[in-house]
Amino acid sequence: MEQTMTSRAQVLPRVTRIGAPAGTTPSAAAHPPAPALSTLGLLTILLGAALPMVDFFIVNVALPTIDRDLNAGPAVLEMVVAGYGVAYAVLLVLGGRLGDMFGRRTLFLWGLATFALTSLACGIAPNAWTLVGARVAQGAASALLLPQALATIQAATSGSRRGKALSYYGATAGVASVVGQVLGGVLVSADIAGSGWRAIFLVNVPVAAVALVLALKAVPETRSQHPARIDRPGTVLLGATLITLLLPLTEGRAAGWPLWSWVLLALSPLLAAAFTAVEMRGERTGGNPLLPPSLVRLHSVRSGLLLIVPFCLGFGGFMFVLAVAMQNGLHFGALAAGAALVPLCAAFFAASLLGPRAVARFGRLTVTGGSVIQGIGLLVLAGTFFWGWPHLGIWALAPGMALAGFGQGFVLPVIFRIVLSEIPPAQAGVGGGAMATTQQSSLALGVATLGTLFLTLSSSIGVRDALVWALLAQVGAVVLTTAMTYRLPRTVK
Repeated sequence: MEQTMTSRAQVLPRVTRIGAPAGTTPSAAAHPPAPALSTLGLLTILLGAALPMVDFFIVNVALPTIDRDLNAGPAVLEMVVAGYGVAYAVLLVLGGRLGDMFGRRTLFLWGLATFALTSLACGIAPNAWTLVGARVAQGAASALLLPQALATIQAATSGSRRGKALSYYGATAGVASVVGQVLGGVLVSADIAGSGWRAIFLVNVPVAAVALVLALKAVPETRSQHPARIDRPGTVLLGATLITLLLPLTEGRAAGWPLWSWVLLALSPLLAAAFTAVEMRGERTGGNPLLPPSLVRLHSVRSGLLLIVPFCLGFGGFMFVLAVAMQNGLHFGALAAGAALVPLCAAFFAASLLGPRAVARFGRLTVTGGSVIQGIGLLVLAGTFFWGWPHLGIWALAPGMALAGFGQGFVLPVIFRIVLSEIPPAQAGVGGGAMATTQQSSLALGVATLGTLFLTLSSSIGVRDALVWALLAQVGAVVLTTAMTYRLPRTVK
């Protein structure tokens, strides 16, 4: 208890509360209240936040088409997915810190502009390796853009309005992930003006342009009253930790597990330990750690981040494995593979709208119940694939998809709300970046682990059985998630 109070004290003295009543303290008088986030501003923030989330998943149903068009091969195709995910995950916390320093609206605008440009580069890539490079740059742009959305919500809203805004953000995160694959299937099948798979990237350009115009009008500028300098050692060590973990897991199987993949995996825990030591020392000596350990010691932050890991790991692997299995095993076209996820998307959205009322009545049990429903949905899907293969259509998959999506809609938005509930507004960028990094790293780790399990088993026991085993592995992650919900705060702010 004493350690927890000390850790809170390490955070709170640095914070000047944004939006405090004028005249209450000299500090408040020196810093005028932050502008409130209007409804249009919130919609703009959510639109901008949806773009990076959509693009993590939108390529899944387009991979076979990209392979045929660019003669990419499996290793390069995995780099198209992994290059974006690794760059995105590595730079998210840094993006949040930059927003705290230079203004979140400013970084949001720059993020939208660079995301549009890198999306254009992806869409006109002449060969596979150019596409990989453009995807890495697109991931970096996403890392600049996304943390500003969460930080702006945290800094420019308060009370029940903040809780609702965070719930909407969580709903956007889940729906956008599913919409990515649905939209990818539609665009690839439509083959607009002969663009084929290129349309999945080119469509980002006008959407980002609209968001940019709206942001100029409706998004208020906020920043930390006490911006911290960039923690160079922490930034380097965090980036090295994530790269040495995610790169070999995503590329190792396709490359035949060469020596470098095992060396990097062995280095990953050592670098993680070094990062933790540097951050603890930085905070202890009054420095500016990239991820202040005192934030992670907050119960809501720690319990929420720990729960995000198994949830997003399972979700990321689930979306990737389904896209491959439906196209390579059931021989669905890109459009059918995307349409099969519509029930999941609709159910997720419905549950996310019901979430705030459920949270007000049941607190953390909302997450527990949602996790149980998700697990039942996955078991229904596993049974459907096992007994119905290979004569399955979209409607046969709908019940399991809808159950899984409905459960997920009660989990993800509420977790996001819990993680950010106690983070001071002045550290909103750091907190948002930490949560987004955990989410993105776990999604990429899910693609790497469950994807590797599925692809390895499919060559020996067949696509159907490999898919069933992958779904059962995700059920294991759901069981862990359900158990961990009892570590969340009883009431949700």
